[in-house]
Amino acid sequence: MAGSTVLLALNDIPPGSVLDAQLAEIRAHLAEDGHDVVRAGTDDDALALVQSRADLTAALVSWDLGDGEAVLKALVGRFTRLPVFLVTASASVDDLPLWVSEVICGYVWLLEDTPGFIAGRIGVAARRYRDEILPPFFRELRRFDDTHEYSWHTPAHAGGVAFLKSPVGRALFDYYGERLFRTDLSISVAELGSLFEHTGPIGDAERNAARIFGADLTYFVLHGDSTGDRIALHASVATDELVLVDRNCHKAIYHGLTLTGGRPVYLVPTRNGYGLMGPIPPAALTREAVGELVPRSPLAADAAAPDPVYAVITNSTYDGLCYDAVRVAELLGASVPRLHLDEAWFAYARFHPLYARRFGMAVDGDAVPDAVRPTVFSTQSTHKLLAAMSQSAMLHVKNSPRAPVEHRQFNETFMMHATTSPLYPMIAGLDVAAGMMDGPGGRWLVDEAVTEAIRFRQAVARIGRRIAAAGDRPAWFFGTWQPDEVDDPRTGQRHVFADAPLDLLRTETACWGLEPGAAWHGFPGLEAGYCLLDPVKVSVTCPGTDARGTAAEQGIPARILTAYLETRRIVVEKTDAYTCLILFSMGITKGKWGTLVDGLLDFKSLYDGGARLADVLPALAGAHPARYDDLTLRDLCDQMHAHLRKSDLIPLLDAAFTHPPRPELTPAQTYQRLLRGGTEPVRLAELAGRTVATQVVTTPPGIPVLMPGENAGGHDEPTLRYLRALEDFDRHFPGFPSETHGVTRGPDGDYRITCLRAR
Repeated sequence: MAGSTVLLALNDIPPGSVLDAQLAEIRAHLAEDGHDVVRAGTDDDALALVQSRADLTAALVSWDLGDGEAVLKALVGRFTRLPVFLVTASASVDDLPLWVSEVICGYVWLLEDTPGFIAGRIGVAARRYRDEILPPFFRELRRFDDTHEYSWHTPAHAGGVAFLKSPVGRALFDYYGERLFRTDLSISVAELGSLFEHTGPIGDAERNAARIFGADLTYFVLHGDSTGDRIALHASVATDELVLVDRNCHKAIYHGLTLTGGRPVYLVPTRNGYGLMGPIPPAALTREAVGELVPRSPLAADAAAPDPVYAVITNSTYDGLCYDAVRVAELLGASVPRLHLDEAWFAYARFHPLYARRFGMAVDGDAVPDAVRPTVFSTQSTHKLLAAMSQSAMLHVKNSPRAPVEHRQFNETFMMHATTSPLYPMIAGLDVAAGMMDGPGGRWLVDEAVTEAIRFRQAVARIGRRIAAAGDRPAWFFGTWQPDEVDDPRTGQRHVFADAPLDLLRTETACWGLEPGAAWHGFPGLEAGYCLLDPVKVSVTCPGTDARGTAAEQGIPARILTAYLETRRIVVEKTDAYTCLILFSMGITKGKWGTLVDGLLDFKSLYDGGARLADVLPALAGAHPARYDDLTLRDLCDQMHAHLRKSDLIPLLDAAFTHPPRPELTPAQTYQRLLRGGTEPVRLAELAGRTVATQVVTTPPGIPVLMPGENAGGHDEPTLRYLRALEDFDRHFPGFPSETHGVTRGPDGDYRITCLRAR
């Protein structure tokens, strides 16, 4: 039975004894039946195997195995419905805790039944478990694949056979293996169901995912969260209707507005001294605040109706800040009947108590009264931080009586964006991603990621403290962004973060809350409990500034650090001026983050030791010898830090992103002009007063600084000053270009942005 492993967690048995012989026969019968067997003779060994072996299909556990109770709890805490047999003496059964009988599937007395019978019981339970644990679509896809039928339909590779007829095709076939191509099937396979009609095993898989994620409706989206965003908007917003849009939005939200003809009114988030984007303050989401905001927008004058019909909020933000979604729904529900939470990076939130109330599907009738509760959309990029293939996403709906999603109507929009040739392995991946989060397994997986992220954070803090205390080298080191101290609400005791108990940090939400006025986060206008820092999104902080924006004499810009880490094959998610973002997904390991710690220590050693830049970043020095050949690593850091301070790049970034430009046309109107050639590239030096035709997105922070149809403003206003500072940085530091979508560079490196032609 491929992939079946049985755990025998029994006390060490003397060799040559009757029990030893009986156990050997049980193992032989299990092996003959196709099961691998792993043996643990102590509770520590058993716990280690439970932690590391996801392929267990059954377990035989001795209650007297040291701490047998801990082993049982570990098994039921990680596996959903795993068959566990308890080995005990007949006289002790009545003395066992009542919960034991609820979690085991039977008792075994090793000498009272034949080895074949005992092994048979275990084997039957293991097979049943393997059959039942598979989620609906993946189970049926496996059964269909096992029938070995000829393929008479598209795709034309016919189960991979076509690839075998070509040398280059054979290379692809051998690389991926036959099974991928055998399960790449056409929608003609009726018994697997329809993604368009949401029937059969595909429909069952979507309904199963809805149950697991707490949704009323769930749709599998095979073109990423971006398509999920467009579907939700396209199904909810009509031409010229007003939409409240988080300025910290993904570009797909803009695409949705372009498709619908909706008119955006922007909700502006806060920023801190690191340049990190914070939450939208709660005071800005009240009915009164929205009522004042909407009429001030030039786009509201010609709207179809005076009130917005939809709101979009990014949750969590790219820097790991997640809202109290219930509170957001209470606030915005007074203004809009539908609320869209873009949770591209937050699909795991439902499965750990740290995130209670923090995710869209938590907004139900028990949390918010129906009279003010909006229908909530949650779009999730499943592949980003759960286990699925790239482009795999889900769209969840929690209906409200005010503006419910009617499936038949919504599905018309879904079909506009979905493909008629879906990749079945992607559907299976979404089905399995949901199945992995079902029951205690989901909590276990998320808890492991949370735990490793906390261990990394504490390790960096402790190393920094040791370096400062040693006194034998410069005292600086990198940090991670989180509170300096945390309180235990159960005992009232305050802990330095580096020394706080791991169990406190991984279970207590208060340790991660952004309390109003706290210096460590630097965001204004918050209320208690409104916003939480997600521990699995770790911002590594570099010397140079702090959350309040206080500049330091010494600075190590994060772009230089991440350029060095890339030479170590460590690629971070996002780099800002003095921070870089590390994602602790379910695939993280101690060895993986240990490599990152080693890289940080090595960078410090190279910096302190005066290493030549040509030795640290040879590709950079080789590409730009005239600029970098004579510099040390510290020289480059000093020059870039001085430039960032002199140019006021972070304050300019703050001003640009908290003072959105004036819109003159809707995104849809602008796009029509773009289609018919009513545009031209304009140099940044000549951009003042021009209306941009495309989105301008700077990375970092990866959100729009200019939206289509917006006026770039005056030459000395925040937007153009910020863009000029970026352009100037690129000229001074070749090899460290700012990633700015919507900008092309001329021969002399000048920025050029597509604008509407004057009429």
